[in-house]
This record gives sequence, C-alpha cells and structure tokens, in this order.
Amino acid sequence: MARFFFGMNQSPDGFVDHDRFPFAPSRMLFRQFIDQTRNLAGSLYGRRLYELMSYWDDDQPGWDAEKREFALAWRNTPKWVVSRTLETVGPNATLLGDDTEGEIRRLKAEVDGEIEVGGPHLARGLTDLGLIDEYRIYLHPVVLGHGTPFFAGHRPPLRLTGTDRYDGDVIRLTYVPD
Repeated sequence: MARFFFGMNQSPDGFVDHDRFPFAPSRMLFRQFIDQTRNLAGSLYGRRLYELMSYWDDDQPGWDAEKREFALAWRNTPKWVVSRTLETVGPNATLLGDDTEGEIRRLKAEVDGEIEVGGPHLARGLTDLGLIDEYRIYLHPVVLGHGTPFFAGHRPPLRLTGTDRYDGDVIRLTYVPD
C-alpha cells in the first residue's frame, strides 16, 4: 500500500507561492530533495504543478551536476496527473481519467512505497478524502503576506512527528493526521 505525503516549501505565514518569492533550496536541502525523489514510488500532480515541474524533462544549459542528478531522478519517477484540461502528458507520466478518486484509491492500494502529492489544491481534495498520510512543511524564514496557502482547504487535526533542520535557516516539520 502506498503512503501519500504532501510536502512543499512554505513561508511562516503559511504560503507556498513560488512566483512571489523563489524558495531556492540550499545545497543541503536540494540534496535532500534529490534523495527523496530518487526513492519515490511515484508522484501525483495537479495540472499547474505538473506543468511547472515538467521543466526537468529537458536538460537546460548551465545546469550543474546536482541539477542533472535531480532531473534524472524526476524523469525516472512514475507520475500521475490529475487534470480536466490536459489532453496529453510527457514521458513517464499518466493522465488520470474521469474517475479520479477511484484511480487515486487504486494507486494507493496497488503501489508500494511513498507517493508525493504535488500542489495544494490537489492535496486539499485528498485531505478531504482522508488519503494524505503525512504533511511535510519546509519552513523558510521569509514572510510573503499573501499567495497560495499550504492548506488550500480546512486544516485537519495534525500531530507533529518530526523536525529536521537544513543549513540553519530551513526547518522541515513532519505531521500526520491525528
């Protein structure tokens, strides 16, 4: 059975809007993202975040070894995309059909390992269905004041299960539904 987790970079005031402030990870944090991605059983994305992440499908000029390593890990990870507007998706990605809830429940039942849930709006739907097993907040010391919130809907009762510190500035808070 798969374990679904939702994790994103976040400001202390609760926003994940990468357009307003680039949450550029430190080298140490980026290394953690590479390792995490390499070990995923898959990623489940909403359309917006999938389109943003598809940047990693093609090598870019000026990438260093770590960015190439992340791109390879991302390309090798199976991806499932929830969208009502996309007609096709890129390599190693599957567009989910009309029975989105049924297909997501099937993934959870049939896939072994961790599946990353990408995007606060998709995470909201899965939270409402009780399908998120863990929340990972990468808290950056930047107050945004507005933008897209980490929790796009109600905040479920959570229990803190772990903390990790990256380069002194970023803290990962790990929660499970209570």
